[in-house]
Amino acid sequence: MRLQKAMSQLGLCSRRQAEELINQGKVKVNGVLVQEMGVQVTLKDKIEIIGQSNKSVNTNTVTFLFNKPLGVVSSVKDDRGRKVVTDFFNNENYRLYPVGRLDYNTSGALLISNDGELTNLVTHPSTHLNKTYIVTIDSEVKDEHLKLLEKGVMLEDGLTQPSIIKVLKRTTTYSLISITIHEGRNRQVRRMFEHFSYHVKNLHRESIGFLNLNGIERGKYRLLTNQEVEKIKTICKQNKSKNIIPEYKRK
Repeated sequence: MRLQKAMSQLGLCSRRQAEELINQGKVKVNGVLVQEMGVQVTLKDKIEIIGQSNKSVNTNTVTFLFNKPLGVVSSVKDDRGRKVVTDFFNNENYRLYPVGRLDYNTSGALLISNDGELTNLVTHPSTHLNKTYIVTIDSEVKDEHLKLLEKGVMLEDGLTQPSIIKVLKRTTTYSLISITIHEGRNRQVRRMFEHFSYHVKNLHRESIGFLNLNGIERGKYRLLTNQEVEKIKTICKQNKSKNIIPEYKRK
């Protein structure tokens, strides 16, 4: 297999990060510096990232469901010194990275893994994996806006796909809304509500696919079972192969 794929599967980094490290001349295979893309390796080869600790790392694939607090960066490091999601996993003997992202000011469900196949499937736009958010806005949401949010909103990067909308509470001073989407655009949910001049006071991701945060406190996580990981992969593969896009209706 290609070196960058092996690095991803071993949990050394994501495939994209591997490509960057190879281009920077920071990767050795069996003690030899790699100077070009496309090098073929096996998982038995000794792969080393120059400048990283040689501490023994468990190479079994694992995936955790993490309840990300507010004010945490969805990355393995931050050049501004802010807390990152992997800071919560210092007791785990794996090289882990976030699967996708949650904004700094968004809390909730985030997968943390060293499984390259899972990461590629979950983050690929063609897999249409549902993600449900709880949104708090600063005013009473209008029915006509809910209908447009369901059908799709024209943002600066294009029309959003249909979504599932459920009003949990509505008053004259705030509204609590559940929205399920399957895209992964940057700040998508916030931008959808801001399109109608609503201010999002709080945004929390409640679930990813069938995985929810029941029993997981903020800043805590649980290890997914092999069956759960395989189920997520199967859903993504089926959606991708059949180009399935969920049919949504407001509840």
